[in-house]
Amino acid sequence: MIQLLTGITALILYSVSGLLLARRLFHDRSQSKNPSGLNKLQIIGIGLIAAVFHTITLYNALFVAGGLNLGLFNALSLITWLIALLVLLAALSNPVESLGVFLLPLASIAISLEMIFPSTFMLPGVQALELKLHIIMSVLAYSLLSIAAVQSVLLAIQDKHLRNKRPGGFIRALPPLQTMETLLFQLIGLGLAILTLSLVSGGVYLEDMFAQHLAHKTILSMTAWVVFAVLLWGRWKFGWRGRIAIRWTLSGFFVLLLAYIGSKWVVEIMLGR
Repeated sequence: MIQLLTGITALILYSVSGLLLARRLFHDRSQSKNPSGLNKLQIIGIGLIAAVFHTITLYNALFVAGGLNLGLFNALSLITWLIALLVLLAALSNPVESLGVFLLPLASIAISLEMIFPSTFMLPGVQALELKLHIIMSVLAYSLLSIAAVQSVLLAIQDKHLRNKRPGGFIRALPPLQTMETLLFQLIGLGLAILTLSLVSGGVYLEDMFAQHLAHKTILSMTAWVVFAVLLWGRWKFGWRGRIAIRWTLSGFFVLLLAYIGSKWVVEIMLGR
């Protein structure tokens, strides 16, 4: 009952915060007053309260008597919780609140799926600290690179409008193009560093990263690592930016999506394991 109440509360507050951010983003800046009557920090505060209720919901769903329940929709809820939390905290001091317009509703959807379709994928042996750290780093890396993917989509929209010389109200509300690119590469750099630690820790502490049930996830994660590493190298060596950076970012994210979510979908939903 508590899990249901906290989940519904988090869902509603995420939706409200996302809607208010959207109204703020698309608001005509020529008008002196924000249509919602709330400033940026107040809207982010609503989102952070939602994240607190999401935390309680997740705790009850993940930590059960038999061990750690990392079923598909629990894992999806965990990832979107961390994405939402990272974006909201970053928005307190950086101009990234526009990401919340797209990412906070995803957290609401994930909570809904978690409550409607309870999933079970028990990890009874997750007692060792090293294995817990490996899981945390994997989720954190995926979350950061997911945020980078959304940032690259916004960058693509902004770049297209500026090239066509049609910077509408939505585009004018975004930070300058150079700032958007800098934020993108900062996210990718941090995400790649944590993904590296995740792969290294997996190689050290997992019995066999290339076992049948882990091989596809390992290979796809390594492929994504190569894509993001090449992108950062191209940025450093050749000054890659704009459309090239966007394509590489989305390609790496798609591979990582297959590794984390795609593999769980196949194993748990299609194969029923």
